[in-house]
Amino acid sequence: MTTLVVPRRPDGRARLWRLAATIMLAIVAIITMVSLSASSAEAATTPSPSSAAAAACASNATTGCLQGTIKLPSGDPAVGIKLGIKGGDLDTTITTGSDGKWSQAITVAGPYTITVDTTSIPDGAVLDSGAKNPATVTGALNKNTGYVFKIVGGTTSSDGTTTQTPDDATTGITFDRFAQQFVSGIRLGLLLALAAVGLSLIFGTTGLSNFAHGEQVTLGGLLAYLFANVLGLNLILAAIISVVICAATGYFQDAWIWKPLRRRGIGTTQLMIVTIGLSIALQYTFQYFLGASTVRIDQANPVTVDLGPVTLSAQSLISMGIAVVIIAAVGWVLVKTRIGRATRAVSDNPSLAAASGIDVDRIIRIVWTSATALAGLSGVLLGLVLNGVNWQTGLQLLLLMFAAITLGGLGTAFGALAGAMIIGLVVELTNLVLPGDFKYATALIILILVLLVRPQGIFGRRERIG
Repeated sequence: MTTLVVPRRPDGRARLWRLAATIMLAIVAIITMVSLSASSAEAATTPSPSSAAAAACASNATTGCLQGTIKLPSGDPAVGIKLGIKGGDLDTTITTGSDGKWSQAITVAGPYTITVDTTSIPDGAVLDSGAKNPATVTGALNKNTGYVFKIVGGTTSSDGTTTQTPDDATTGITFDRFAQQFVSGIRLGLLLALAAVGLSLIFGTTGLSNFAHGEQVTLGGLLAYLFANVLGLNLILAAIISVVICAATGYFQDAWIWKPLRRRGIGTTQLMIVTIGLSIALQYTFQYFLGASTVRIDQANPVTVDLGPVTLSAQSLISMGIAVVIIAAVGWVLVKTRIGRATRAVSDNPSLAAASGIDVDRIIRIVWTSATALAGLSGVLLGLVLNGVNWQTGLQLLLLMFAAITLGGLGTAFGALAGAMIIGLVVELTNLVLPGDFKYATALIILILVLLVRPQGIFGRRERIG
């Protein structure tokens, strides 16, 4: 008797895994091709060997580095300031990054002339009357040579002459300065809330403190730069694709890493250590493919809009509007939809939610996907507002995100929103009384005080332990 063997069709789970693997490989291939295209584009537009060395600007036996930092009178980084550098075999123009820093590699020792393009200085600020422009700096190989251009408050007339604001007007607390910093705080709070809400939802549904969440912010900004400037896509389309890819990374992270680890009963402490390792790995992956320099998503100089005493860029206003709409949509989903109610149930008590018939793993998968999408969108908008993004952008915001969700209440989305707005305002208003370098330290102080006075946060609930 002959037995007929009919091959089994793969079940739905196997097909899903194959589809997921195919999509993930496609994403990796896209990122690799885009990064290689970026390297080729940079090589094609490099005018001289010295400019090629400028990308890394690491001092060694054959290379030196000219560098500096430019800040606005408020203490914020001066973004997009153009500097012309001539000397040796070098004749190039560079631009300050999102942190106000500039650097240029040199391969010939000797004097270099550095000239600030005063037309690139934002309205309401001018180059200090005592500053030399152009300035002459003697560069040396195997050495970092620094030079600082000071920008102060002032105005520029139509004929090009500048009037410097007296020092007491720029250092004192005035209504105009308060209004400017207050609005800047709202802007930072809204963009911070986009990432913090997702981080809080991940903690609420899984109990995991995801230290790699900042790298999702970085990924969103870097992908937007690659798609908009290397592949030449429309900025809106580039942003949408970047957010979709970030959402896919969250989906596959949970499918391939966090769900298997949860099923094995791995504790949250061990999982947190995994997120720290993932964070470090992603940081240096970004640096390996795109370098350590700051890249600009929108290459055009920012267009400023005056709203009474407040001056904001058009990108800032658009980004704030998008953030408000998205945050409102997330709140509506959490309150009005079945998925939102299920998410809140899982965050409140996963065991009870599972006993009620809720697919806890499915809800966690949705939370991971949504959280990384929000973080990616935050990275795109921050890259536009700060006029630049680099491999450490998310890392620099990670402390602020943790401070926000701790202040608002761990695991609560609306608490993360409230905490982010408070942190944003405090960080920016600190510039009125403290130098700009200290503003992020205030987030750490708030974090410590909250843990001492009200560990559960504003919207958190007091729980009995033991």
